[in-house]
Amino acid sequence: MHKRSILITGGAGFIGSHVVRQLVNKYPQYLIYNLDKLTYAGNLENVKDLENKPNYTFLKGDIVNEDAIKSFFDTHQFDAVIHLAAESHVDRSITNPLEFIYTNVIGTANLLQVAKTYWADREGVLFYHVSTDEVYGSLGTTGLFKETTAYDPRSPYSASKASSDHFVRAFFHTYNFPVVISNCSNNYGPYQFPEKLIPLMINNIFHSKPLPIYGDGLNIRDWLWVGDHVDAIDVVFHKGKVGETYNIGGNNEMTNIKLVHMLCDLMDKKLNRPLGKSRELITFVKDRKGHDRRYAIDATKIKNELNWEPKVFPQEGMAATIDWYLNNAAWLENVTSGAYQEYYKNHYQG
Repeated sequence: MHKRSILITGGAGFIGSHVVRQLVNKYPQYLIYNLDKLTYAGNLENVKDLENKPNYTFLKGDIVNEDAIKSFFDTHQFDAVIHLAAESHVDRSITNPLEFIYTNVIGTANLLQVAKTYWADREGVLFYHVSTDEVYGSLGTTGLFKETTAYDPRSPYSASKASSDHFVRAFFHTYNFPVVISNCSNNYGPYQFPEKLIPLMINNIFHSKPLPIYGDGLNIRDWLWVGDHVDAIDVVFHKGKVGETYNIGGNNEMTNIKLVHMLCDLMDKKLNRPLGKSRELITFVKDRKGHDRRYAIDATKIKNELNWEPKVFPQEGMAATIDWYLNNAAWLENVTSGAYQEYYKNHYQG
């Protein structure tokens, strides 16, 4: 008998594919359903190794389509949702904010409403909403985002995620609907779509293309190894307290320019180039509109309450990420062709 029937939305994307893989392999007693629309960032190659697993099923669908969601609940009788499906790239949200409203806000509301209806008074069910630290806005030179930090989203992307967070909490408070939320810092690792800063830089360094850095390069982000994030999601899903929020951070603050310098130097060593050669490719470009200056997460709560903390730090994690991209050139070539090349001819970054 299978103990759980879990719907994971966005499971063919970057973080989602890692979550799906871990739960399928670690919990053979669970039935794992991967729902993905397969947009530009969703790729079944990301989960190709799971195709023949007896406890894994892929479902193609759009969370904005309420009827499709109802049909999936009818057929598969989910007793948990781990919701990662989202439009997630800030630059795209500046160009097309409505797309982010539809997916991130309406899509989340659809999932909440359908799950609430189907679960009614059932016990042992859970809606886990995976969100971002960008909902908190921008920090100055000091301070950290806590779970109690007031929301202050600055981009259409972060505004849409903030709205979805509020809807999840509203369902908890209004309907006593069982939810848990986590807000994470910037993830990096294998299978990340190369519009984001790290894979974009790796790809451009490899091809000796310009490395576009927004503004002065001193914007600060906290970097979280995707495997550490997946472990945190696993812990929150199984041990998190209903109604609570958990911040998940990497304890790795770094300016964008320092990060790119690290990638350049690591790549020079791996490609047997003179040290410093790749740094010559760095080009400073006009800053992103509304570019938040600094993000930094206080992950004390999840450490104290759930005994989780990050294990992989940048020097190790960035080297492993570079190795993966260099060893998976065919994957990279496939996802950077066609529409991607047209849309990102101006080298947008994450």
